Amino acid sequence: MSDARIAHLDRLVQVTYRTSTGLAISRTPFRISFFGGGTDFPHWYNENGGAVLSATIDKYCYISCRVLPPFFEHKYRIVYSRTEQTSSIDEIIHPAVRETLRFLNIQEGLEIHHDGDLPARSGLGSSSAFTVGLLHALYSLKGKMVSKRRLAMEAIHIEQNMIKENVGSQDQVAAAYGGLNQIQFSGDNGIDVKPVILPKSRYIEFQNHLMLFYSGFSRSASDIERDKIQNIQFVKEELATLKEMVNSALDILCNDKSVTEFGKLLDEAWKIKRKLSKRVSNSFIDHVYTIAKENGALGGKVLGAGGGGFILFFVPPDERQRLEDALNFLLHVPFKFDNTGSQIIYYDGGEE
Repeated sequence: MSDARIAHLDRLVQVTYRTSTGLAISRTPFRISFFGGGTDFPHWYNENGGAVLSATIDKYCYISCRVLPPFFEHKYRIVYSRTEQTSSIDEIIHPAVRETLRFLNIQEGLEIHHDGDLPARSGLGSSSAFTVGLLHALYSLKGKMVSKRRLAMEAIHIEQNMIKENVGSQDQVAAAYGGLNQIQFSGDNGIDVKPVILPKSRYIEFQNHLMLFYSGFSRSASDIERDKIQNIQFVKEELATLKEMVNSALDILCNDKSVTEFGKLLDEAWKIKRKLSKRVSNSFIDHVYTIAKENGALGGKVLGAGGGGFILFFVPPDERQRLEDALNFLLHVPFKFDNTGSQIIYYDGGEE
């Protein structure tokens, strides 16, 4: 009998098995960002302040966490686009899983499953939705209810300081809180979430002007964001303008101005965003954007870091079909806004 098998049997003898092992499932929304992207990097907002306008949508990341019975040779089983089975946290390849388990000092064996409504690495904040959702599910297994702010701040810490990803701070906040929000950033973890309150008719009118398309390919956001961070000193004027556009957009939405002005402002912001890094756009995206402008779109942007993934367009409702026909080589993804943020949709604490 192998040493590993003996050690496994020894663990079985020492661990008291629970009749119900505990299960929690979280549902965390993806987000679309409108204005202010780039000003949510600590490298920028710690000195200059930052602001973004974003909304979460009814497309979600689902994370299920189950305390693993002690009958297996592995201690951790993680199922996402691949399956990992390891005996220690250090062996886990998935960075968000590994560092979140370390952060929470998880000692029990776990089985973790991920399912997403939309592809990863596509500009919808999916990585941060994963981290927020995993934190939420693991806290639930511990029998703890935590605030949306705590989920956001801890996800930011895990991604920026533990994984050391080149990411900003807006995606974690959006995923945790949900809704249409102005999010303001300042030094010393100063993050202020201000829900944007609109009359129902205005809210629906705004939503009906938005169309989401998938470019068909993903990209590494961290690599593109690294370029942006390195370029910050050269694009200070552009970042300051993007930050101010958040207030301009809010003025349009909240003061009965023609909602079409929002689309035109989005077009201006896209032209500026392209200056933040040469990798934000490419010839294919430029081609798609040109077709969209010629077929009813007033403005748009590649979501997230850029370079691929999802593209958002602002188009009058009576032009939606025309735009969809013109971009029939892309996948159109209908959506509605989500106002719930990260939620626990199933919980069974188990029995001792």
